[in-house]
Amino acid sequence: MKNLCTKAANKLTVKEVHANYIIRCKARNLSEKTIELYTVHYSVFKRFLNDEEVLITDISLSILDKFTLYLKDRGCNDITILSYMRNMRSFLYYCMDEKIIDYFKIRLPKAEKRIKETYTDEELEVLLKKPDLKKVKFTEYKTWVFSNYLLATGNRISSALGLAIGNIDFENSLIQVDKVKNKKAYIIPLSNTLARILKEYLLYRKGEKDDYLFCDSYGNHANIRVYQDLLHSYNKKRGVAKTSAHLYRHTFAKKWILNGGDIFRLQKLLGHSDLAIVKEYVNMFGRDLSKDFEQFNPLDCMGIGLGKERIKLKKVI
Repeated sequence: MKNLCTKAANKLTVKEVHANYIIRCKARNLSEKTIELYTVHYSVFKRFLNDEEVLITDISLSILDKFTLYLKDRGCNDITILSYMRNMRSFLYYCMDEKIIDYFKIRLPKAEKRIKETYTDEELEVLLKKPDLKKVKFTEYKTWVFSNYLLATGNRISSALGLAIGNIDFENSLIQVDKVKNKKAYIIPLSNTLARILKEYLLYRKGEKDDYLFCDSYGNHANIRVYQDLLHSYNKKRGVAKTSAHLYRHTFAKKWILNGGDIFRLQKLLGHSDLAIVKEYVNMFGRDLSKDFEQFNPLDCMGIGLGKERIKLKKVI
């Protein structure tokens, strides 16, 4: 016999349950960006259902399959569809845990991972070339410093904009990153080059320890979109077509791997709680890892296993 919660669920609409789900997400202190994505994905699902009064108990695997096809018809690629279905699964598993619907297993669609785009060495040379401080405006100089920071740390743009000046420990060469996606603050090394750049920057930026390192024109917390636009204009001005801040994060990971850095330290530097995400970088940049492979491959370095004389195999009768 079904319990009372399940009986009550017979009259609950998808809209009502999802509203409670968002409240639960906020109570769990999920990031605003994550909750916003959940809300956007649900709005598309609601459009697919074409009826706000659909009962939550009517949602089944068949409905999810049709929703997947609906997304494909809308032109969504595999990665986008995977994101939608991952969020829908999270919502429906919440419903199952709350005994609102009966349990059924939800398998995510397979999606081929695309190689993450990065900045080339030639593009980096252009972007990181220091502007003439006697001629350049502060906004362009600040964007140059910001670009150097992103490449040197691999931080997300939100983490970089959340930094206070006091988060930079010049004495011990450390950076404390507080605003992170998984809510877990962590500490990363401060490179000598970045330290010199930031020290000079602070001579012009000034400010107290509690002030934001990268701020808006009034010293307040900067808007992510504003800094994305700054990078877009900065890159275009320098003749670089790529303009994404996140590409610096991918470039950091790629160069770390190609330079022989281990993935465990990379996981800590990027602030990932799951090593699987970091392993994706290794898989994505596998083609680049084949460069000079023989030079570092242990078997090739040993030079054994290949005799100088041709081996004559005995004929088997």
